[in-house]
Amino acid sequence: MSYQLELRHYRYFKVVAEELHYRKAADRLFISQPGLSRQIKQMEETLGVQLLVRNKRKVELTAAGRYLKDEIDFIFNHLALTQKHLKLIDKGEEGELRIGFLGSAMQNVIPDLLLKMSQQYPGISTSLEEMSNGLQVAAIDKDRLDIGFVRLARVPHGIKIRPVYQDTFSVVLPAEHPLTESSFESIRQLEMENFILFSSDYSPTYYDKIMSIFEDQGFTPHITHKSVHAHTIFKLVELGLGVSIVPTSLQYGYDQNVKFIELKGIHQSALLSMIWKEGNRNPVLSKVLSLVKKDVE
Repeated sequence: MSYQLELRHYRYFKVVAEELHYRKAADRLFISQPGLSRQIKQMEETLGVQLLVRNKRKVELTAAGRYLKDEIDFIFNHLALTQKHLKLIDKGEEGELRIGFLGSAMQNVIPDLLLKMSQQYPGISTSLEEMSNGLQVAAIDKDRLDIGFVRLARVPHGIKIRPVYQDTFSVVLPAEHPLTESSFESIRQLEMENFILFSSDYSPTYYDKIMSIFEDQGFTPHITHKSVHAHTIFKLVELGLGVSIVPTSLQYGYDQNVKFIELKGIHQSALLSMIWKEGNRNPVLSKVLSLVKKDVE
């Protein structure tokens, strides 16, 4: 007996692949567990491949199942975007741009971009989400984001990258720290301090660049805390638990009792880049890319 696959079959498989548990997946889908198992079995028979390996203790995806899950994620994300664009176009608007960003991008690059968009393309709406570098790359690959602002040297094949802002680095000190801008000479003066840094999860490339600043000064920092959030780092510095090094632009937009001293005379810089997926079919993306290009030329 042959079966005709419908969109619901792919949705059933997507939920099972996410849960890797038939009962939990059935509960999410509001269908019976035997019914769900039967639908997945029919799907495998129709496609002629095994998608899931199931035993008494666990459910696992086969290689074919992992491939199908990635493709289904992309398809469903694109369908959701298409439906949203249809509603916007029906209202006389142009569409929506989904933007991912690191916190530092919100201090200069994104506000400038949003201002240009409001002036030149008022019919484009935006959704913004602060995310780590890795999450942005994954979201763009799965069509959950249109553009991202990251600190990465390389991106996977199929994703484009363009530098948009080059920042300096600054040390972050408690407001009452004895070092001042006039008395500061080099990071070596902080050799005996505890350091609070962005975690390598934020960006391995960025973390290595920070460590190279210490290497150039001939010492290894004593790192006591790591975080992927600037607000957390500044709060720990404010409490006197250590000092930090961050992109200089992060001194804006946070109301905490810390001070910044720019690191001058070093070759390292904090490069912010924009990424997007080749072949992205969002009709407003090309318009926004041209705006960002003008901003950095």
